[in-house]
Amino acid sequence: MSASGTLQNDDLVLYGIDRVIITITAVLCALLEIVDTTIVNVALNDMRGSLGATLTDVAWVITAYAIANVIVIPMTSWLSQQFGRRNYFAASIIIFTFSSFLCGNATGIWELVLFRFIQGLGGGALLVTSQTIITESYPVEKRGMAQAIYGMGVIVGPTLGPPLGGYLVDNYSWPYIFYINVPIGIIATLLTLTYVRSPKYGDKLKSNQVDWWGIITLATFIGSLQFVLEHGQQDDWFNDSTIVIVSIMSFVGLFFFIWRQLVYEYPIVNLRVLKDNNLRVGTILSFVLGFGLYGSTFIIPIYTQSVLGWTATDAGLLLIPSSLMTAFMMPIIGKLIQKGVPQPYLVAGGFLMFFVFTFWMHNIMTPDTGTEHMFWPLIVRGFGLGLLFVPITTLSLSTLSGKSIGEGAAFTGMMRQLGGSFGIAIITTFISRLSQDHRVNLIKNIDGANAMVQQRIHGLQQSFITKGFSPNEALDKAHQLINLSVTKQSTVLSYMDVFMYLGVLFLICIPFILFIKKGKNKVDLSEAMH
Repeated sequence: MSASGTLQNDDLVLYGIDRVIITITAVLCALLEIVDTTIVNVALNDMRGSLGATLTDVAWVITAYAIANVIVIPMTSWLSQQFGRRNYFAASIIIFTFSSFLCGNATGIWELVLFRFIQGLGGGALLVTSQTIITESYPVEKRGMAQAIYGMGVIVGPTLGPPLGGYLVDNYSWPYIFYINVPIGIIATLLTLTYVRSPKYGDKLKSNQVDWWGIITLATFIGSLQFVLEHGQQDDWFNDSTIVIVSIMSFVGLFFFIWRQLVYEYPIVNLRVLKDNNLRVGTILSFVLGFGLYGSTFIIPIYTQSVLGWTATDAGLLLIPSSLMTAFMMPIIGKLIQKGVPQPYLVAGGFLMFFVFTFWMHNIMTPDTGTEHMFWPLIVRGFGLGLLFVPITTLSLSTLSGKSIGEGAAFTGMMRQLGGSFGIAIITTFISRLSQDHRVNLIKNIDGANAMVQQRIHGLQQSFITKGFSPNEALDKAHQLINLSVTKQSTVLSYMDVFMYLGVLFLICIPFILFIKKGKNKVDLSEAMH
């Protein structure tokens, strides 16, 4: 610890350059973790080619990381207690960085999947622990601002992934999306070992006191659930025996995990903290926030690439103004919370803004929507996210104290990630099912006896004949074009429906916010044993 950082009242509040350095370190680590969740999406095609894998196999590169992440997040509080926060945080960065290097060097698809799983185990800790480190480094009256700084990293991260990944893949090759983590990870490790402090914990548990059954049942429940969400759509959900078996495993894992945590003397996840009304409502709101944040980050690039024919880099860049708007909003919201503006009003405003964004997107979607049409709706999305992130986090933890705060933060973090997984799984299913329905409905309107239809087909046929095709070939080509046009229209209609449903979900959430008791506006996370 350098001399300029003073520890007051034996707590972890820092001043001057030390606080700046710790803030940068923690935001860097959170960014590393989150960017890596989405950076891979644009490189899947290249990985598939160079590793000789199928699309189903290569999807495991995303699945393995997500499963490991969600397993580790609820355990971070307990692991910090066992090993000391600084040691655990530094070890997590080292695991993440080393496995990133191994991912870049992987020669086969399953080797890459294994290293991605290990990377996820390291990465899960970076998210929640960096949040607690930042918050505890600030005095109580500046905690809202601390959450805002952390929130900037969490919200901007998912949108930085695709353009950065697109640039690296287009100009270099896919291993570089992993190699880029290595120098940043080394710097973050050195800064962590120098500046991060561990709070005083109670006694460590002996190995025979550790809740091994809790760890196994948690991994079974969350791992199986994540598998079902990632692979449900492509395997036709419950018509597939594997999905049914894994769903049963997840349910059994959940049942025994809850039972074990309630009866064991040293539980790995303290479920009793959920007795707090605000935390219960906050975990639901975090789930919906994850659903909207990751769902819209997933759906917009797919729409622009598959329907509008954009490149991966262009699709990623489209979301940048929205993220900048959120980053601009964060400190303002932090200041408003410090001044005592009730968070429920901010959260309700955020959900309303998100509804406006989805409704607007629903209205402007066509097979050839331009960037200029999507700019303002995405700015509204950024504004809404800015209103949601910090207030939901501070609301959830506002009536907790001491050790419970760290445990509460782990729940909100886990629910945000799970919300994202549910969002992506449900959105992909809806798009595929709805586009089939719309296609059937549209085809009904194409009546061969209709004069306008005949005229259109005849016009297309003539244009192909002028290009040198025989009349029969030209007729086939005309029918193919009509078919492609119907498919494109039905896909666009399904995207419009998805945006409408997302908007309704956000509207439904607004009454939930009325259940929230007035808590402290300034959450004292300095006591969080996390």
